[in-house]
Amino acid sequence: MKILILLFLTTTFFKLSAQEINIIPQPVKLEVKSKEFSFKIDSNTVLYTNDSLANPSVEFFQNYLRKNYSFELKLSRIPDVNRINAINLIIAKKISSSKEYNLSVTNKSINVGSASDTAIFQGIQTLIQLLPITKSLPLQIPWVSIIDYPRFDYRGMHLDVSRHFFDVAFVKKYLDYLALHKMNYFHWHLTDDHGWRIEIKKYPKLTETGSWRNGSIIGLYPGTGNDGIRYGGYYTQEQIKDVIDYAAKRFITIIPEIEMPAHNLATLASYSELGTEPNKKYEVAQTWGIFNKFNNVLQPTDTTFKFLENVLTEVMDLFPSPYIHIGGDEAAKTWWKQSAVSQQIMKANGLKTESELQSYFIRRMEKFVNSKGKTIIGWNEILQGGLAPNAVVMSWQGEKGGIEAAKQKHKAIMTPEMKMYFNHAQFAKEDSLTANKVSPLLDVYNYEPIPVELNTEQAKYIWGGQGCLWSEYITNPAKAEYMLFPRLDALSEILWSPKEKRNYPDFLKRLKTQFKRYDLMGITYSKRYLDN
Repeated sequence: MKILILLFLTTTFFKLSAQEINIIPQPVKLEVKSKEFSFKIDSNTVLYTNDSLANPSVEFFQNYLRKNYSFELKLSRIPDVNRINAINLIIAKKISSSKEYNLSVTNKSINVGSASDTAIFQGIQTLIQLLPITKSLPLQIPWVSIIDYPRFDYRGMHLDVSRHFFDVAFVKKYLDYLALHKMNYFHWHLTDDHGWRIEIKKYPKLTETGSWRNGSIIGLYPGTGNDGIRYGGYYTQEQIKDVIDYAAKRFITIIPEIEMPAHNLATLASYSELGTEPNKKYEVAQTWGIFNKFNNVLQPTDTTFKFLENVLTEVMDLFPSPYIHIGGDEAAKTWWKQSAVSQQIMKANGLKTESELQSYFIRRMEKFVNSKGKTIIGWNEILQGGLAPNAVVMSWQGEKGGIEAAKQKHKAIMTPEMKMYFNHAQFAKEDSLTANKVSPLLDVYNYEPIPVELNTEQAKYIWGGQGCLWSEYITNPAKAEYMLFPRLDALSEILWSPKEKRNYPDFLKRLKTQFKRYDLMGITYSKRYLDN
């Protein structure tokens, strides 16, 4: 009998020792309290919270257990200091920072505490990563103590739904992925040359005409032909509201993007009078890489501004986000130079160059957005001709735009193309068609969002960073997941974890466990990383 007990204890010890703690992003402080004992979650475990503000965290955790382990916990709102076998989510004002959560595990309970519901939710994401990646009950959780909070306030991820459309079900799944990685902003690229994806009730042609194209190029740009297949789709306002509510329960702010003054072929195909060639028959773009090749620029007339104000009013009424992304990138000045109307507008407003005309355009739209109590975000080209007074700059053409914005005391979001564009290949030779550039996992992980050119005071204006997923060559959800993972893991760590904790070999080790979790969840990723 003694031999059997010893064998059981030995087996249990090795099982617990083998359950390594591999959390991404790395917490600020993690202490292992015991390697011999664990807390066991089973169908009798009680999930308790002292505040209804934690309900989204309760719901998310229950859904995760139900979906991936086929059981759920008993719920309680009744306080009981003697209760054992409990997971306690406690919103406690005594914790000094609303961004911080504390997570502790003993043999009797798991306690997640914070001064805010947001940080409680982040603590749940860490708890999920303490769960074993096998489905057998009980679920053994190692004894740990964690203190954690984010490095940057803006931790964003983008999705382009214009070039290829993703339905509501996948957008919700995408939001779940962001939540699991402690991301808190979703940049939804809703309009572009290739399709208008949001219902605007005042302008029905935007979706009747602008959301559909008559074909797409085949292969890598410039392509080997056109498939000739009608392609499109859009979100109704009711669907948009549903997605916003879903995101809010995951403490994610959705920032909608309505492109201007360029990237507007879908708009012009619907309302040609807004273009610099009003009598032209515009078409929704069927090819990629059209910058400077097609006239996709809006004419900066009062008619255009009224149209944009009406569009943005509906958008701002839908989205509670305090930020609206207005694009501002890749506006070829050729079309304004060739337009007598544009030149007349420049003369009337004392503008010497087309870059100043772009600044005039952006400033005018910013004034309107500000009048509604919102702030604009724009790609770094909005710096051309002078930055709008309150604008946030999203720096994609390297870091220069972000540096310039920070020096002008404007918030900047760093998303340099060669590091943060996840539509680029992950390897020199990819498994499928991608953009013809490479952004490997190592480069993403080693990226530092605060440029060395900035002093301590200027660095405060670096709000955070963002990854971008442009969809030219991403035609389905599985491909989107493949391009996203594991670069999203690297992004989450550089935006959440302390800089001094950055360690790529250790990250790769933790990634092995993360891949097993992705297997459990049915997420697609490149198996090539398993060989590293």
